[in-house]
Amino acid sequence: MSTTTSSNLNLKTAPGHEVLAKAGKTVLRPGGLEATRQLLDWADFQPGETVLELAASFGKSDIGLARRYGVRVVGIERNPDSVRIARENIRQAGLEGQVEVREGNILNLADISETFDYVFAEAILTMQSASGKAKILEGIQKVLKPQGKFLSHEMLGLGDGKMRDHALSEVIRVNAQPLSSAEWQQACEKAGLTIKQSKTGEVGLLSPKRVIEDEGLLPALKIAWNVLTQAEIRQRVLQMKDTFTQYQYQLGYIALCASKVGINYGCHYHPS
Repeated sequence: MSTTTSSNLNLKTAPGHEVLAKAGKTVLRPGGLEATRQLLDWADFQPGETVLELAASFGKSDIGLARRYGVRVVGIERNPDSVRIARENIRQAGLEGQVEVREGNILNLADISETFDYVFAEAILTMQSASGKAKILEGIQKVLKPQGKFLSHEMLGLGDGKMRDHALSEVIRVNAQPLSSAEWQQACEKAGLTIKQSKTGEVGLLSPKRVIEDEGLLPALKIAWNVLTQAEIRQRVLQMKDTFTQYQYQLGYIALCASKVGINYGCHYHPS
């Protein structure tokens, strides 16, 4: 997910994640670090394996994966400015032979000639239409190796979602369409992917406890200060928080691990 924080960002109309990034938040996914750690646990990366990350933004996740696990990472990012920054970050990290961020559209994954051991995506599919979700999932299936794993962390929808989805889209300025667990499973299966492991939980994106857990105490205090002292940021953040609170029983997150249909390698759960 792109986190561009330009000084001329229109805070009244910008997507919610960009407003939060402007406030100083770095973890912008519905399940926070808890869900990301679960995906990494399921992945069981081995040195030399290959990872494709969707919506790589500034390449920080790619660099982190390469350093921690010794994997080779290719990121896909649509925003050319983000791609430029990512390449500079990779150069400064000394990982130009191990990490690459390409400019591209995640709706066109079928154009990629390589195949990968893993496809990694967080909070990407939720923001797509039904047809967009289907096209991306079909592309993921095509670029996965036979024993490959698809690792995703998305927003979970519970109950009748028409009013919820409308309210959510209005407040975050992105056409969010979360699915239920059964609907995520159906979408994956239709694309030729079988979910082997999944975990669901509450959306705590803006709760003080989750912010401290994800960001650390001092950064959390800085975020709180920015929200309190900057009126436009405060207005948007409070609107998002009110909507999340209003629909707290109809929203959650889902972390999932899937493989190609008919492949028995699966995704193995390793308790932390």
